[in-house]
Amino acid sequence: MSYTALYRKFRPAKFEDVKGQDHIITTLQNQIRADRIGHAYLFCGTRGTGKTTVAKIFAKAVNCEHPADGSPCGECEICKSIAAGTSMNVIEIDAASNNGVDNIREIREEVAYRPTEGRYKVYIIDEVHMLSIGAFNALLKTLEEPPEYVIFILATTEAHKIPITILSRCQRYDFKRISIETITDRMGELMDAEQVDVEDRALKYIAKAADGSMRDALSLLDQCIAFYLGQKLTYDDVLEVLGAVDTDVFSRLLRTVIARDVPGVLDVVEELVMQGRELTQLTADFTWYLRNLLLVKTSDNIEDVLDVSTENMTQLKEEAQMVEPDMLFRYIRIFSELSGQLRYASQKRVLLEVALIKLCTPAMETEQDSLLDRIRSVEEKVEKGLENPSGERIVYVNGSGAGDTGEGRDSYAQKPELPDAIPEEVQEVVKNFRSIADETSGMIRSYLKKARLSLGGDNRLLLVLPDELAASVVGSPDHVAELEELIRQKIGKKVEVEVRHVEEGRHFEDTFIDIEQKINMEITVED
Repeated sequence: MSYTALYRKFRPAKFEDVKGQDHIITTLQNQIRADRIGHAYLFCGTRGTGKTTVAKIFAKAVNCEHPADGSPCGECEICKSIAAGTSMNVIEIDAASNNGVDNIREIREEVAYRPTEGRYKVYIIDEVHMLSIGAFNALLKTLEEPPEYVIFILATTEAHKIPITILSRCQRYDFKRISIETITDRMGELMDAEQVDVEDRALKYIAKAADGSMRDALSLLDQCIAFYLGQKLTYDDVLEVLGAVDTDVFSRLLRTVIARDVPGVLDVVEELVMQGRELTQLTADFTWYLRNLLLVKTSDNIEDVLDVSTENMTQLKEEAQMVEPDMLFRYIRIFSELSGQLRYASQKRVLLEVALIKLCTPAMETEQDSLLDRIRSVEEKVEKGLENPSGERIVYVNGSGAGDTGEGRDSYAQKPELPDAIPEEVQEVVKNFRSIADETSGMIRSYLKKARLSLGGDNRLLLVLPDELAASVVGSPDHVAELEELIRQKIGKKVEVEVRHVEEGRHFEDTFIDIEQKINMEITVED
């Protein structure tokens, strides 16, 4: 006999076997016991929460010859035929592929005939939101006043797509996502029945990955067991099969981000990619990790709420002291946006790397929740000490750059002073710089439009760009050589060119003198 998947083999046959939907099961059993059965039901909820399963059990219960406390006996001929899918009393229709008006008209014609056995004829219409508008209209009259022996059970994952005229004619039942604990306990029971040795921690991770769906959990469990057939299924095995990442990697990734170590972050991503990890799952799990960290940071006595081990809780508490709540809010926002982008992306690694670089460099963002992190980044650089153009270390005290420069102490930064005489060669270049820049190649021409001019030494022109990227492009050896050659052709003399950029969080005027403005002013006076 061929193998049967776990979710099919252990599909609940009685109401008592259904897990996580007690509020619905109790209501349906009470209706059957009191013989207050409705004519139309709407089962709503995400995939794998038991909508179709409960519909089939309900169909058996209302037709069962020997019902027990509102639940089908499972032993009579009607129960057996419904379970085997051979009963003429239970008609399952997939609205995704039978969504036309003609399909609904067939139902309207069939309901005129009484059931051949049992009390009720039950129509289970799955994914009912896929019906066309015409089909919904054709269903209205029959749904409103069906024969007393007909029951409609409509199942859907998207109730908002169903017309209100249909909704108002049905008893609506919302199936909840099944909790991690309930899914874990159910899988544990099934593994005992199947005599498979599985770590509790592995089952808990599978339950979490299933996102509230019992069917998804059993499918993932089936996949993991098949990969390690005949062996004990461990937590690490599950991570390997599902392409997931252990929390230790998340901890290392977070600490690297907090340190604003972009190369380190990219190394972690490279390592995970080479291990074959699924980047979409990584993003979802890291978002969840950040959420746990935020709860630890902002709440007391959170141990009972978070489903983590003692070791992981200790680690979370340690990391919570390293990060501020506003940083976590920003991290979660960026990764939540990334989760939606990765679903349809072809270059998932690139998007993940960009998101992580954003976490490390808050200056890249303009959103309001990044302002505090941007300020914090500048403060960190100030505390460490910035470098001024001459290589001298800058130290700010109480927000000021003034202070003593005694021996054994860091020199305090002062704005460089303009020399009494600017070399004639440099003056000549400054007067003609904009026309020289227009003659450069297209790649650097646009960057040079934003360049400011200053003095880099006795006979050296200093080009100051607004950011590091622009400075790296213009400052490449080929582009500097091209610029120096154009200057030589223009003024007939050699002038060295040096390229720098304005440090993050600072202004041009803090460090450099604008000699272009001074020379142009002198020209105006002479005229």
